[in-house]
Amino acid sequence: MAATLPDVERVVRVMAESVVANEKYFGDLDAVVGDGDFGYSMARGFEIVLSDWDGFDRTDISTFLKKVAVVITSRIGGTSGPIWGTGFLRAGTTAAGAASLDADQVVAMLRAAIEGIKARGGAELGEKTLLDALVPATDTIEAQAKEGSSAGDTLRAAAVTARSAAEATRPMLAKRGRAAYTGERSIGTLDAGAVAVAVLLEALADQWT
Repeated sequence: MAATLPDVERVVRVMAESVVANEKYFGDLDAVVGDGDFGYSMARGFEIVLSDWDGFDRTDISTFLKKVAVVITSRIGGTSGPIWGTGFLRAGTTAAGAASLDADQVVAMLRAAIEGIKARGGAELGEKTLLDALVPATDTIEAQAKEGSSAGDTLRAAAVTARSAAEATRPMLAKRGRAAYTGERSIGTLDAGAVAVAVLLEALADQWT
């Protein structure tokens, strides 16, 4: 079944609410070797997404996502705003002209978001960033789509993959962000961005039937 604008709205709202609810958790993870502001910055930005909810232009899926991207980019502090905002912007741009989205289009949007995040943050896989969970989760979504799985089953599989991938950042050496300055001290810690990807997919899997 194709995803429509209300489906996309639901995804974004669940994500926003989950970020706000996990502010302390994300902040505590980031504080181990980072500056500890990830949870706070993300929560403040997505609070504005929620407070501005009724005012977003809903002409189509692309417009809606790009308007959300503007808020995320401008209202989330530090590097997280531009990185997460770029993801939303690239996804929205890829959805241009679509009244609904099939599985292949969703995967294409996620791939575009990944490439945008790579370009904006200068990061690659294995550098202890959100990409280390987002890329394998997207691979799982693509594989599930090829098998004809339901949206719920796809999200649950992607959530499992993302959680496992986030846990796999523990032995990695951080090469991006504030954590990179800590060198080998970053080994043995979880990347907050990768964990956030897992948490958001788990929240979507719980909500989607």
